[in-house]
Amino acid sequence: MLDVICLGILVADVIAKPVNRLPGVGKLQLVEQLEMYVGGCAANTGIDLAKIGIQTGIIGKIGNDGFGKLIDGELNKYGVNIDGLRREDGAKTSASIVLVNNQGERSFIHCLGANAEFCEEDVDFSVIKKAKVLFIAGALLMPNFDGEPTSRVLKKAQAEGIYTVLDTAWDSTGKWMDLIGPCLPYLDLFIPSIEEASMLSGTDNVEEMADLFLSRGVKLVVIKLGTEGCFIKSNQGEKFTIPTYTYIKAADTTGAGDSFVAGFLTGIVKGWNLYQCGKFANAVGTHCVMSVGANSGIKGINDILKFMEENESLWSEK
Repeated sequence: MLDVICLGILVADVIAKPVNRLPGVGKLQLVEQLEMYVGGCAANTGIDLAKIGIQTGIIGKIGNDGFGKLIDGELNKYGVNIDGLRREDGAKTSASIVLVNNQGERSFIHCLGANAEFCEEDVDFSVIKKAKVLFIAGALLMPNFDGEPTSRVLKKAQAEGIYTVLDTAWDSTGKWMDLIGPCLPYLDLFIPSIEEASMLSGTDNVEEMADLFLSRGVKLVVIKLGTEGCFIKSNQGEKFTIPTYTYIKAADTTGAGDSFVAGFLTGIVKGWNLYQCGKFANAVGTHCVMSVGANSGIKGINDILKFMEENESLWSEK
């Protein structure tokens, strides 16, 4: 039995730091760090969960190439179940160049690769049935799976009593609610960033964003607010704004949103209340940004709880 299945995008990240400007044509610019990591929402969240101590599996598609071997190896290294991982000859594993500036903020150059080919037929539902939670990670970056196919998988999972969760990525095509809308009635938890939630809802007011998603059938909305923490609202009327550890300087924000999700899902699996889930998720996100790379800073659940206890006097609720 697995606690969480992360279904979605798998990416090889090449991270360059610091990059405050691009070199001109034919020019060269030196950086202090140039490293390769496994990335993508499904891989990031899956590895984070495994490091925290949650039994996790992955469903997604990679190629039989160097980047694919990197992803396969890293998932195995952390004990992530890969029964649902599809490897396809001729496919190019998705990859990103991540440019990190002096403030730790990121810009991306991304190739969809095998993620663009992932489709409903690639989903092994026997793997999903082994889990308590199905997390769709990286919606809007899987053009053959986004929209109605995602909705059908969520509906089927929810009918099996599996807790359903969806996060979004930035949609450069501008389709937004056309693709996410069909999924909302089958979500126990929707967990977008504030930027994505604003594009989906057409408002800058965070509670209005949440109310729109709840009106479309979502049971619980958690909106990631970056350095402001998170906003939580349920269809039962529970509502929290939970600040995060803003006094800790970010070394790299790569994977911060995914690590927040891993923290929140840990709380769901453990049966914690929503306030505890949000506070723990903020702490996991903080661990992520303290190190370069999407997963480097993530620790086991006891270490993160200890960090929260040690920093309680510096943390204040809004």
